[in-house]
Amino acid sequence: PMPVLADSSESISEALLNPLQSPTLPELAQNKKTVCILICDITRPVPNGLILPPLVDMLVEAGIKKEDILILVATGLHRPNEGEELRELIGSDEIYNTIRIENHFARDRAAHIDLGFTSSNIPIGIDRRFYDADLKIATGLVKPHFMAGYSGGRKVVAPGVAYQDTILKFHTAHVLEHKNSDNCILEGNPLHQAQLEIIRSIGDIYAVNTVIDEKRRLGKVTFGAIEPSHLEAVAFMKKYAE
Repeated sequence: PMPVLADSSESISEALLNPLQSPTLPELAQNKKTVCILICDITRPVPNGLILPPLVDMLVEAGIKKEDILILVATGLHRPNEGEELRELIGSDEIYNTIRIENHFARDRAAHIDLGFTSSNIPIGIDRRFYDADLKIATGLVKPHFMAGYSGGRKVVAPGVAYQDTILKFHTAHVLEHKNSDNCILEGNPLHQAQLEIIRSIGDIYAVNTVIDEKRRLGKVTFGAIEPSHLEAVAFMKKYAE
């Protein structure tokens, strides 16, 4: 059994103020004008209703205007989340009614910026709304993933808000059939390596990573630079995934 946090909301606020290898969230917001927050789409049970309110509140208290915050649904190649489904995904009526929320559309070429290629020749196309934001924040859920080793972190960026050509290259034989493209494997995993190259090509990205138990209760939350934040959550998840 996974131990769960006694106060989920308080734990999230504490994580935002005690980051891994980055300034605190209020410090990150200083002198920034625009913020883009990535959230997973409806196919992932991320506790957005717990994460988004303290995250947005802290940004606003630090001087970011609500109209300059964008929540971008990282759909990958999935359909958009709209209407009541989007409200359910956000998990907070206050956030739903006051913050701009948009979907990623992977097939819209003009909506993406071209950042070249990874070392394995995967094209890097990323949603311009995320790339152009002064402060880039990803939120996600860390659990075993049959290709990427673990979900969360870098995976929310790519394939989450990547161009279709990037996503399709993730699913070719040299990735899918590699012996390290499997649950709970990061070392030597070609998909994980490509994802790391992609996020590094974008620049500074920060992330809230969560781990939940089988009843969707929060067991761990981390915040900070996207790579150490993800690895800290992976280290916790590993104890309950093997």
